[in-house]
Amino acid sequence: MPVPKAIIDQINQIIPPLNGALHKGQSGRVGVLGGALDYTGAPFFAAMSALRLGADLSHIICAPTAAQAIKSYSPDLIVHPILREDAPKDRVKKELDSILSRLHVLVIGPGLGREEYMQNYAKTALSLARSRAMFLVLDADALWMVGQDLSLIKGYRRAVLTPNVVEFKRLTEQAGVDADVPANERAAEVSKRLGGVVVLEKGAKDLIASDTTGEEANLKESKLCEDSGDREKVKEVVEVDVEGGLKRCGGQGDVLSGSVGTMLAWGKCYEDGAFGDQSLPASRLPILAAIGGSMVTRTSSKRAFQVEGRGLVTQDMILHLAKAFTEIFGEDLHVEKPKY
Repeated sequence: MPVPKAIIDQINQIIPPLNGALHKGQSGRVGVLGGALDYTGAPFFAAMSALRLGADLSHIICAPTAAQAIKSYSPDLIVHPILREDAPKDRVKKELDSILSRLHVLVIGPGLGREEYMQNYAKTALSLARSRAMFLVLDADALWMVGQDLSLIKGYRRAVLTPNVVEFKRLTEQAGVDADVPANERAAEVSKRLGGVVVLEKGAKDLIASDTTGEEANLKESKLCEDSGDREKVKEVVEVDVEGGLKRCGGQGDVLSGSVGTMLAWGKCYEDGAFGDQSLPASRLPILAAIGGSMVTRTSSKRAFQVEGRGLVTQDMILHLAKAFTEIFGEDLHVEKPKY
């Protein structure tokens, strides 16, 4: 079933206008935390996807062992090689907080790995981001991290989790979801048990769910307006069945996390009043970003597959993101005429 037009219209509201009125940074500043000795491609894919979709600036926070490789991939990325295994933790925390102060969203997980020092830095960054009411995307080994301690993310409704099939199965078990719950209801059940965190369950059709009806949902914890009352107690599940490519390349999840991150960054700019009328509540932005990011990623996969076929690789997808965006949301809708 197609994504409802009402949702498409809401996503359109958080897309920055191309009218020359915004200055650098007001179309989104995205951060990606990940990248160590064995993992340099994933953070690059996520950060570059953010730029290709339309974010103004894209930062990668990584270990020094990954920095030179990532820098060599593109001069468009801002690389911070501060995650040293032997560095004083308080110093790194201070540097992290300084970088986060310049961002609208933080994507944690691409290329993170499970080394203890990287996992600890990710926990620190997550805590700092929550204290700043930043939007978050958690993918890959960040999902493994929160699975070990669900309190890291529980109740924080400014976050989107993007598990694949294996990660989702593990997450449902860690969240205590009964195996008898129907498959198409499990994402919503995980969301409910985590306090309304948006869950984007990747698959043949992506399921995006948010359930804030449980006791764990906490507006104050998410630094959301508390006067919404019972209106914030909702359950919503959206199926994205947009056609994708027939080959699933290894970095497609990183493209998705970068795309969702970009839309969340746009949402933060919208929330802060850089553009738009602020008629959408901030609590609505994560699910809209997840839906929009899913649609764009799947469409870019389709377009790239039509060109490359069996030889499709992740970088082919990234080059099709802008055209995929236009295919879904149009172009003229986001070009405002100057006001005289």
